[in-house]
Amino acid sequence: MEHNTNDSKMGNKVDDRLSSMSEDKKEDILSNFESFKSYLGDKVDKADKLGLNEEQKARAAQKVGDYLAKHEEPKNREEKLLYELWKAGDKEEQHMLSHMLVKLVS
Repeated sequence: MEHNTNDSKMGNKVDDRLSSMSEDKKEDILSNFESFKSYLGDKVDKADKLGLNEEQKARAAQKVGDYLAKHEEPKNREEKLLYELWKAGDKEEQHMLSHMLVKLVS
């Protein structure tokens, strides 16, 4: 039960952080794939410093992926590919893609 409670708290925190971000900041991050990777890499580094394990980082990345798929349009070819893969996958496949994204930016 605690696992679901922690996921819910993390999901709310991710949603709150992303929805409160200015449009200019989102545009800067999403304008090109290298900026997106840099932003995600910075967040993974912070998660490492907080002692989060691989699974926790992947769950957080999955929350970000869910948010982006629902609220943001892809700005480049790489983001479009990630968006299409995200939409095509079920929750388990999205979770595995999240693990891969964390590895990509680590």
